[in-house]
Amino acid sequence: MIVTETTPAVHPPYPYFTEEHELIRRTVKQFCLDEIAPRAQEWEEARAYPKELFKRAAELGLFGIRIDPEWGGVGMDWWAVAAMYDALRYTDFPSLNIGFMVQSDLTIPLIGDLGTDEQKHEFMKPAIAGDRIAALAISEPGCGSDVAAMRTTAREDGGDLVITGQKLWITNGVIADFLLLAVRTSEHRHRGISLVLLPTDVKGFSVGKRIAKVGHVASDTAHLYFDECRIPASYVLGRRNHGFYYIMEHFQGERLATSLLVLSFMDRSLELAIHYGKERHAFGHPVIKNQVWRHRFAEHRASVEAARWLIYRALDLMNRKKSANREISMAKLFATDLSQRVTYDCMQMFGGFGYTTEYPIGRIWRDMRLYTIGAGTSEIMKEILAKQDGL
Repeated sequence: MIVTETTPAVHPPYPYFTEEHELIRRTVKQFCLDEIAPRAQEWEEARAYPKELFKRAAELGLFGIRIDPEWGGVGMDWWAVAAMYDALRYTDFPSLNIGFMVQSDLTIPLIGDLGTDEQKHEFMKPAIAGDRIAALAISEPGCGSDVAAMRTTAREDGGDLVITGQKLWITNGVIADFLLLAVRTSEHRHRGISLVLLPTDVKGFSVGKRIAKVGHVASDTAHLYFDECRIPASYVLGRRNHGFYYIMEHFQGERLATSLLVLSFMDRSLELAIHYGKERHAFGHPVIKNQVWRHRFAEHRASVEAARWLIYRALDLMNRKKSANREISMAKLFATDLSQRVTYDCMQMFGGFGYTTEYPIGRIWRDMRLYTIGAGTSEIMKEILAKQDGL
């Protein structure tokens, strides 16, 4: 498979990005083109990718963009994160992107916000350096969107917590060195959940059979088991029994990162499809010259640009530490639903080759299907928005 760097679409200027952000884009893009995209198909077929890629990403500063330099971070903002996701589309390999997202935006920032100095030294600092891989373990069998229904328990025993239960759908679960784990520490439904840090080398922890999925096949998604796993009580993250509220607050960052990831792959899909449409000839002229395609891609360009500004509006609010629950829910709903149509048509442009593994468009189309489900389903996003509008 030859990796082709296509000419990016010309966007109107976005006032939020600085030359420093552009440097992130250029550096990350080159990393993707040189070290990831050429081997993406190989790793896809192997159903796995090397853990060492986390170390390489860490060397570029990708896991500590919003973390204070005191802990090995870069100390930048959400706009730098947006620049990173924009460039990561050149992996042509969403399986890796979701693994990086768990590390950079689902786990490390939570430890940065809630952790003690000891916890940051033991868990966050090596995660930022790429020496330890993290996973976020919240979902359980029968408990996905209904977080407060979780049944994995942590009971006190002396100065320890003893954890029993199971988790499901955990990205990075097989390769993780530690978990940011949600457990029940009280019978109260919402006020009985805590977050803890659990090293995966503790006695009683095990990983079940790796879950076979339709997409993201090279990203490990695990069923995790906890059989009397003992950890120090000092591994509780933040206030005990306050975990539900931390999770709800954290979901906003997760959904914003998800929206940025999806936006980046819509951009990449359009780049690939338009490039291919100019090269592929049928009936004596490039396929892209057919009015049906020209108009369809014009419509998609407009829709993706609308998604971009909706996401950027939410990002701007988050960056200024303003309430953005409504805007993030809208952005996540709109972008992930739109991605289903955009990637479908981009795959269609490739004809039969779009249905093969020879071109990256096939795996992008397939992998984007996850995101109307993960990080809160589209139905949950609509319910959040309906409640906020008093419906």
